[in-house]
Amino acid sequence: MIRDAKFGIGQVVRHRVYPFRGVIFDVDPVFGNSDEWYDAIPEAVRPRRDQPFYHLYAENDESVYEAYVSEQNLLPDEDATPLRHPRIAVDFERSPTGVYRPRNLAAH
Repeated sequence: MIRDAKFGIGQVVRHRVYPFRGVIFDVDPVFGNSDEWYDAIPEAVRPRRDQPFYHLYAENDESVYEAYVSEQNLLPDEDATPLRHPRIAVDFERSPTGVYRPRNLAAH
């Protein structure tokens, strides 16, 4: 069964367990990464495959990177601090209220 995604493109989220946050730039309705990637996750914390997975421009205190995270491990992020991943400025426009809109949709 494919569920509707709880979060959307441009939404800022944070990880439920690990100290990072990011902006969503793509959504897979179910797990869409490699079996090797999936199997590398410790079984005790391995998420179900039958849920949306999100591609994030992510950051923590030390670095910026791309992350692939299951819906069950994400929470909305209310921190108004702008994200610093360099791809965000290329792909998104940030409104004065802090909302990230995809640039390809911002003109519409």
